[in-house]
Amino acid sequence: MWNGQDVDLDAYFTRIGYGGDTPPTLATLRALHRAHVLTIPFENLDVALGRPVPLDVKSLVAKLVGRARGGYCYEQNSLFAAVLERLGFASAGRGARNRSRGASLPPVTHALLVTTVDGEPWLCDAGFGHQGPLEPVPLRDGAVVEQGGWTFGIRTEGDGTQVLRTLRPGGWADLYAFAPQALHPADFTVMNHYSSSHPQSRFVGQVVAQRTAPGVRRALVRDEFTTARPDGTVDWQRVSADELGRVLSEAFDIVLEQEDLVQLGALGSAVEEGAPRARVR
Repeated sequence: MWNGQDVDLDAYFTRIGYGGDTPPTLATLRALHRAHVLTIPFENLDVALGRPVPLDVKSLVAKLVGRARGGYCYEQNSLFAAVLERLGFASAGRGARNRSRGASLPPVTHALLVTTVDGEPWLCDAGFGHQGPLEPVPLRDGAVVEQGGWTFGIRTEGDGTQVLRTLRPGGWADLYAFAPQALHPADFTVMNHYSSSHPQSRFVGQVVAQRTAPGVRRALVRDEFTTARPDGTVDWQRVSADELGRVLSEAFDIVLEQEDLVQLGALGSAVEEGAPRARVR
């Protein structure tokens, strides 16, 4: 289903710094998920530059592995699903509604995976940016896990909707909700089309780069760079167009051509001129 035959496993393992075992076990799944999330940043820069976002595996390997770039949920989880399939894991897609922005009711646009190991389902998500899990989360009601200072939980609502939650200093907060219906690569393609091109998409017209790690989360949205910690403290700074390349390189390991940085920097400058700010996750 996920075209795992098109993955260059050696190149992928080198990219994420993985040298461990590869049998389809829970230990392998955890180690791969963690290595992927810690290495490959979440970013929408091709969308912001008005470029197409192909989801075929060869294109994903060329970008996220060969060019050492990042990607957003459809790219990250499509690549991760292909890797898992190549190693003998069984994964299915899910479509989620983002709840991290409060009471709004956004469309179902987030893509994640459910991977089954020894008959047990695990939520795998390499593409939810700085708020996402470092490792798989057991997909059962009431499950709670701590990962590098960040705590995640699963709640099942009355209609069967499953919710990924996170524990913050003020209590539990929902991240996203999803139905048990399985999605396929073609469904990711439809969702990707909206997120990469629709004028109401929060990924169109602004720079987004995010990364999570044990004890720290970093996020750049337009010209706002934040560093958050498990105790709730957040450092904030404004990033000028001239500083954009340095921040992308130092905080996210993303290196771009100067002409791309100029175009992306202009998007941040639009905020200073009065354009409305859009929150992402």
